[in-house]
Amino acid sequence: MNDLGQALLKKTDTVVEAWIAAVRQDLEIESARGLSFQSVRDSIPHVLKAIATLLTSSLTDQPHTLKDKSIKHGLIRAQQGYDVAEVMREYQLLRQILFDTLSDDLQSGSAAELFEAMQIINGVFDQVISASMEEYIDQRTYEYEEIQGQLLLTNQELTRLSLAQRENLSHLSHELKNPLAAIMGFSELLLQRQQSAAGQEKAGDLKLIKRVLSNSQQLLRLINNAVEVARFDADQIELDLKEVGLVPLVQGVVDAVQPQALENIEVILDCDRAPPQVQSDSLRLQQIISNLFSNALRYTTSGSVTIICQTCGSDRWSLTVIDTGRGISPADQAHVFEPYYQAGVKEEQLPQSTGLGLAIVAKLVRLLQGDIELNSEIGVGSTFTVTFPQSVTAAHRSQ
Repeated sequence: MNDLGQALLKKTDTVVEAWIAAVRQDLEIESARGLSFQSVRDSIPHVLKAIATLLTSSLTDQPHTLKDKSIKHGLIRAQQGYDVAEVMREYQLLRQILFDTLSDDLQSGSAAELFEAMQIINGVFDQVISASMEEYIDQRTYEYEEIQGQLLLTNQELTRLSLAQRENLSHLSHELKNPLAAIMGFSELLLQRQQSAAGQEKAGDLKLIKRVLSNSQQLLRLINNAVEVARFDADQIELDLKEVGLVPLVQGVVDAVQPQALENIEVILDCDRAPPQVQSDSLRLQQIISNLFSNALRYTTSGSVTIICQTCGSDRWSLTVIDTGRGISPADQAHVFEPYYQAGVKEEQLPQSTGLGLAIVAKLVRLLQGDIELNSEIGVGSTFTVTFPQSVTAAHRSQ
C-alpha cells in the first residue's frame, strides 16, 4: 500500500478546498455562512499535516502536534460561535472527504492493509475530535463564566439605580406635596371668602381661583399615583384586611366622586344584590372604585355611568362600571392597564389624565386576588368588571 501520510501531504490542498466547499453548502453548519474562506479554513491544513504524521513512518513530527493543532481548531470554532453539533458535522465531512481523496491509495494494498489503514485513520480522527471538543468546551465554559460575571455586575448596578430612583421619587413627592398642600389650602380659603362676598366683580377672581385649585388637585393626584406605582414595584403594599360594609363603602365613593360628572350625565347605582359584608381592604377597594368611576366620568360627555355591585356565586362578588363614553379601540385595550398609557391619538383633545389610574386598578385587583375584564366599543362606551372573593386571604401578595 502507498504511504498514506505522504499521499495526504501531497493532496492536502485538494482535501481542504473540497472540505470548505462542503462546509459552506451544508445546511447543518449555519455558523460558517457568514465567515470568509480563510476563517473557515483556519487550522485545518495543520490538523491534516498532524494526521499525516501519524500515518507515515518517514515523518519525524512528534505525536503531540496532532493534539495541539486539534486544540487550536476547537478554540477557534468556539470563538466563532459554532455549536457542538456544527463542530462534529465539520469533522464528519472532513473524514468523508479524506477517505474519498485517498481512495486510490487505500485500494492499492491488500484487504488486511485497507482494514488496518481505516482503523488508523478512524482512531486518529477520534483523537482529533476529542482534543478539539475538549478545548471547545473549555472555551465555551470560560465565555459563559465571563457573561455570568458581567450579568451579576449589571444586575447589581440596576438594583442600585432602582433603589436610588425610589428614594429620589419618595423625596421628590415629599418636597412637592408640602407647597401643594399650602397652595390648595390657601386657594380653598380664598375661594370660600370670595364666594361669600357679594358683587359680580368677583366672578373673574373666582374663576381664576378655581383653576388654580383644579390644577393643584391634578398635580397632587399625579404625585400620589406615581408614588403608589413605585410602592407596588417595590412590593411595599400591605393589606389591612377586615370586615367591610360593601354598600355604604360604594355609596360613599360615588357621593365623593359624582361632583366631577357633567350636569347632563346620569349616574346610576345598583347595589340591591351586593353582599352586605366582605373580608377585604377598605382603602384599596375605595381606590379601585374611585379610579374606575372617575375614569368613566372623564370620558363620558353624554348619557350615563352605571355602577352595579352584586354577588357572584357563593363566594365571590363583582363591581361593574358601565359608561356611554367615547369607547376604547381594540389596539388601546391591550395597553390601557400599563402605567402612563393614555388611549386615543395625540391630536385628540383628551380630558386631563395621569395615565396611572387604570394601572393602579389592575395592580390593586391582583393584590386583592381578583380579576378585571374590559369590554369596549368605539362610540358606544366601555364596561369594566372587577371580581373578588368575598374573603381575601392575608397570604396573598402583589405580583
